[in-house]
Amino acid sequence: MSEIKYPQSNDLRKLVRFSAEDGTIWLAESRMLLLHAAALAGLRKELIHSVGQEHARRILTRMGYASGARDAELAKKIRGTQNVIDAFVVGPQLHMLEGSVRVSPVHLDMDVATGRFFGEFVWENSWEAEAHVKEFGPQDHPVCWMLIGYASGYTTAFMGRSILFKEVECSACGLSHCRIVGKPADEWPDAEEQKMYYESDSLVSRLLELSSQVNVLRSSLEQKHEIEDLIGVSPAFRNAFALVSKAAATQVTVLLTGETGVGKERFARSLHRMSARAEQPFVAVNCAALPNELIESELFGVEKGAFTGANATRVGKFERADGGTLFLDEIGELPLAAQAKLLRVLQEGEFERLGDHKTRHVNVRIVAATNVDLQAAVKAGRFRSDLFYRLNVYPIHIPPLRERMADMPLLVEAMIKKFGAMHGKRVVGLTDKALKALKAYQWPGNVRELENMIERGVILAAQDEQIKLVHLFPTPGAFDDQALHLDEPASAESGIGENGRLEISEPLAQRQLCEAIMASGLSLDVIEAALLREAVARADGNLAGAARLLGLTRPQLTYRLKRNQDTAECAQDKE
Repeated sequence: MSEIKYPQSNDLRKLVRFSAEDGTIWLAESRMLLLHAAALAGLRKELIHSVGQEHARRILTRMGYASGARDAELAKKIRGTQNVIDAFVVGPQLHMLEGSVRVSPVHLDMDVATGRFFGEFVWENSWEAEAHVKEFGPQDHPVCWMLIGYASGYTTAFMGRSILFKEVECSACGLSHCRIVGKPADEWPDAEEQKMYYESDSLVSRLLELSSQVNVLRSSLEQKHEIEDLIGVSPAFRNAFALVSKAAATQVTVLLTGETGVGKERFARSLHRMSARAEQPFVAVNCAALPNELIESELFGVEKGAFTGANATRVGKFERADGGTLFLDEIGELPLAAQAKLLRVLQEGEFERLGDHKTRHVNVRIVAATNVDLQAAVKAGRFRSDLFYRLNVYPIHIPPLRERMADMPLLVEAMIKKFGAMHGKRVVGLTDKALKALKAYQWPGNVRELENMIERGVILAAQDEQIKLVHLFPTPGAFDDQALHLDEPASAESGIGENGRLEISEPLAQRQLCEAIMASGLSLDVIEAALLREAVARADGNLAGAARLLGLTRPQLTYRLKRNQDTAECAQDKE
């Protein structure tokens, strides 16, 4: 085919952003690192000495493969509407932009629709070959394992078919360059031998398995901080969990407090599972969802004929929970009449069904929950003080999600697994930008809102790809990413210019203001006069205050006001 020419890389360079203020570097939605090549070479050396060359090669090849697969996703997004060659060479261009190697296409024949692919490239300045030779001297075999993994991962993800690259020449062997050839896996006679480097490393897997077993044994000896849906490592979570664990060993009535969506029912269920009542029923009641006229019958049951429509005897929630745990959610919404009957059950362990005079006894552990201030409700006369004191024996505050940011990665991972299995989708986590957004968000709906958001992300994300920011916040305006320094930070940042140097950009707000002023067609004098008038108006005529608003001294402001007045009078005289 004809000589392949790379398109201009402006579209790729603008994706790289250096934000020294935040301590981050970004390539689109992925956080990047600017590392010393020597540090990565040192890690490579440690791996080879620790687990041997073959296992080290597997690990490094898989690292490169994962990186390439991510860049392929980016390539489709950036140049997906262009011709297929320009879109594909995003990979080589990014590989160069990221400082890995210089890539020169020799031959490229591809058809995504049919899966046809053959590619040959020359590599120069391979960091991997240089690092290997420096540590181990000249070699008799190719050593660019991460780079070859990148090429294979990128092309496989781009083509939607397993494509393997092989390094047929390597500068570590004394040559002036490296050369790689890629084609479908089934076209390589030694495909099985090559594939082993892309499969899970048996030694590493065994080490991870042993580590997992150790953790299981440790958790059986120590206090566990995860019970099914309860996941967390943050101090706020651990404190709440420790209180639940201590209560589980007793029969004490527990009052769970916290904002809507923090997971109070999850904590209640976990308390039940850890208690001696675990084999008995757990019955949950949302007091706020019960009509006032049906609350008593739902809680205590009803006898046939007790009221119009009561055609049969019905067992209430207390009897259903006998021997187990009754969870009363939103207990602050109970009417006063029902509160009185509830108090009797708590005190005496007995009640009557509606329409019946027979006293019934139950053995029920009460766990109540509320998102309102019950003490304030008592003062307002909406909640019985004696019931409050009966419930408030063992209060546990469940922290809001914004106070548990250390738990965010664990929660997200668990939810992705849950909803991935539920919807038959495989996603590979969140983009770095998406995770940063989750940590910056205030979470008014707490864990429940996070669950909804992750489920939506799993559904919207492409198969075997990451959940992006747009998948989490698909509604325009739902999330102000600019204000949270996720897209274009309001502070100045730097990017890569055409000359390869870092160029400092103006703050976003400043650029937007300048664009608006230029588009208005107003003169500088008019704009200055308007600013002066606005500042004086906001300061209620106080010139010293107006000067402070504009970053001026009072004499400077006075001078400018007089100058603008003189200019205006002069203009009137000319008319």
